[in-house]
Amino acid sequence: MAPDQNETGVTVSDLLNEAPTSKFHRRAVLVSGMGFFTDAYDLFVIATVGTLVKTQWGLSTTQTSWVTGSAILAAFFGALIFGRIADVIGRKRVYAIVAGIMIVGALASAFAPNFLTLVIARFILGIGIGGDYPVSAVLMSEYSNRKDRGRLVGLVFSMQALGLIVGPLVALILISSGIGNEETWRLLLGFGAIPAAAVIYLRAKMPESPRFQSRVQGDAERATTQLQIFSEGVITGAATATEVHQRMRFSEFLTNPRMIKLLLGTAGSWFLFDYAYYGNTLSLPNILKQVSPQATLEAKLGWTLALFVVFALPGYILSVMHMDKIGHRKLQFIGFGVMASCFLILGIFPALTANTAPFLALFGLSYLFTEFGPNTTTFVLPSEVFPDSMRTTGHGIAAGVGKLGAFIGVFAVPQLENHIGLRGMLVVAAAAALTGFLVTSLLPEPSQRSLEEISSDTSSYLDQRSA
Repeated sequence: MAPDQNETGVTVSDLLNEAPTSKFHRRAVLVSGMGFFTDAYDLFVIATVGTLVKTQWGLSTTQTSWVTGSAILAAFFGALIFGRIADVIGRKRVYAIVAGIMIVGALASAFAPNFLTLVIARFILGIGIGGDYPVSAVLMSEYSNRKDRGRLVGLVFSMQALGLIVGPLVALILISSGIGNEETWRLLLGFGAIPAAAVIYLRAKMPESPRFQSRVQGDAERATTQLQIFSEGVITGAATATEVHQRMRFSEFLTNPRMIKLLLGTAGSWFLFDYAYYGNTLSLPNILKQVSPQATLEAKLGWTLALFVVFALPGYILSVMHMDKIGHRKLQFIGFGVMASCFLILGIFPALTANTAPFLALFGLSYLFTEFGPNTTTFVLPSEVFPDSMRTTGHGIAAGVGKLGAFIGVFAVPQLENHIGLRGMLVVAAAAALTGFLVTSLLPEPSQRSLEEISSDTSSYLDQRSA
């Protein structure tokens, strides 16, 4: 039989769904967001590091791609492994573990004596980064109220904007200081350990997800107590109804038609997006070199920083402000559509890739709608559409497959540039964005709906199975 539930009582989920946005939520955003700042800094600073070590160690294009891509490949495994573990042992335990792995990986990278050691150290770092994706997203989603969930999870992801900006800014300062290229790239990698260390302390103070405790572990009383302590009395009242649901088996998750459709929609769109986004972003120094061959490394870093500040940062802000009003799925449609259009126009008209100003303007517009769209929504949607007992598992698969797309992009984009040129590579990116637009249609619209309502179809299926 299905678990006994008192439908007329108040559940922990009810308390969370209707809670006002408060200091409790802002603290949760800060703790989750600091981890994501670390993720973004560590992933995107490697573009500059790759350029410097390629010259220092005389690396080939393929070897340089391994330096820039090893952490991304490892993130594929980290997201899959820790996403599943977090659904078994709880979100909070995994939260601290992945931060510790990031510290080890960052420090080992900074002291790497050769190419192979650097690749291995970056791989370790990537395991932690990948594991952080599902846990950060799902914890914030499960802490959130119904009305502001997209905005709150989006705020966590928007910390990537600071990582995007701080990385090139620190690189520019170090290079301009004249301390030397080797010292520069080692410091850039080592700095990634600092915010990760702060994250461990802060995450130790976070409670386990109240929804996970109540709906999966069946401990509503403990969930209510911890929630009231952490929210400092903002969220009041006690749960008077149980809400334990039948756990979905992993084999069922991979064979259930609804789950397959959700996995195709979330993982497929994330894969296609990350192929274009990471491929272009981590290859940005080479792309800018094609547009302006005479530009210095400092000039290219300055242009990169300008792209992030002028276009990417406003995109993140607009996404967080308007996501819940526009709709999470709808915003992903909009972003993919504009991305595809910008890449296609750049690929069709030769003059646009031969002149720096028009190229940066149109490429920057794609960045604006990248952030005001799929870069945020591919992170948010998987934290909403899966059932409680498979939420980090589903998000982990989506994030892992996304990072697999990023890894392919890191290798494919430089090769495509060599074989079909910059314009051809941009046309391929446009095709990826257009396909992402189509795949998004597989997903429901979760905006303004509770997590329990979104997953009710699956819960009904499980209850029928156990009857």
